[in-house]
Amino acid sequence: MARAPFQLGQHTIMPGQRLQVDVPVARLYTHTPLHIPVEVVHGRKDGPVMLVCGGIHGDEINGVEIVRRVLRSKAINSIRGTLIAVPVVNVFGFLQQTRYLPDRRDLNRCFPGSESGSLGGRVAALFREQIVDYATHIIDLHTGAIHRTNLPQIRAQLQPGSETERMANAFGAPVVLNAELREGSLRHYAQRRGIPVLTYEAGEALRFDEWAIAPGVRGVLRVMRRLGMLTGEQRRRTPAPAELANGSSWARAPIDGILRPKVRLGARVAKGEVLGKVADPFGNDEGEVRSVADGIVIGMSRLPLANEGEALFHIARFDEIEEAETAVESFNSSLVPPPDSFY
Repeated sequence: MARAPFQLGQHTIMPGQRLQVDVPVARLYTHTPLHIPVEVVHGRKDGPVMLVCGGIHGDEINGVEIVRRVLRSKAINSIRGTLIAVPVVNVFGFLQQTRYLPDRRDLNRCFPGSESGSLGGRVAALFREQIVDYATHIIDLHTGAIHRTNLPQIRAQLQPGSETERMANAFGAPVVLNAELREGSLRHYAQRRGIPVLTYEAGEALRFDEWAIAPGVRGVLRVMRRLGMLTGEQRRRTPAPAELANGSSWARAPIDGILRPKVRLGARVAKGEVLGKVADPFGNDEGEVRSVADGIVIGMSRLPLANEGEALFHIARFDEIEEAETAVESFNSSLVPPPDSFY
């Protein structure tokens, strides 16, 4: 029995077809139309409907490149099921190289949105109705905020034996953070509807970090393979199992000044260890930034200038810290360029 066509809005995609679709969002002041770009790959055989999206925050561009490379991968030529690929969701922010929408709202705090609400609410509602609600599985691609970088990691709400856990284990990131759902986020909306969703965090805003992009591409393809969407053998060796973090916290600047970090991204640290020092330009006043827990540095500031209380080092906590350290080291050893380029 032939597979049915896939309907996305007003567009019909036949089995075995790839189609690029422009979903209308709004018009600029100049009356120029603005669209969310989408590509649908509809396989000839039944399977999941996977949504892979980047750029919900307009300055987080690693995800844009991950989506592009996934679409160029030969592996998806014989896909089972359907791939919905959206490289840039927040086209407003992407054009302006900013995290936010023009009204300064965070699109990832606007779901499920409203057709009669703020600009953020309207964009969220359109993206949800036109794209998200068609998906059975979601991978949402992010980076650290401006001037912050993240170790490649998965954030998800995990239940033992759940589909979300299967996806997280398949992805191959060194760290999985069992993160609470944030009201208004895409992950919150999807999970509440029973759609398993992963958030991949890696690298820095407004940068192409190859050490974050390449593992992201491999991770998306691994998840698709685990779900039965891709056939054939995996060419690369199976990654070491990810380590589950049971929580995380930030070490903050004790005073205003200039930061000189003592540790790098991915380092194992002990509670009370000096992670860096903050001093005024003359060095007269100096304060130590100390770790608030035993753990692994999964995020850190890239900007040396710090205000008192500013979050500088993100520390993930683990029940088995040695295993977590091994997982990160194994991941780092597989990267090109080498891990020293993390900072």
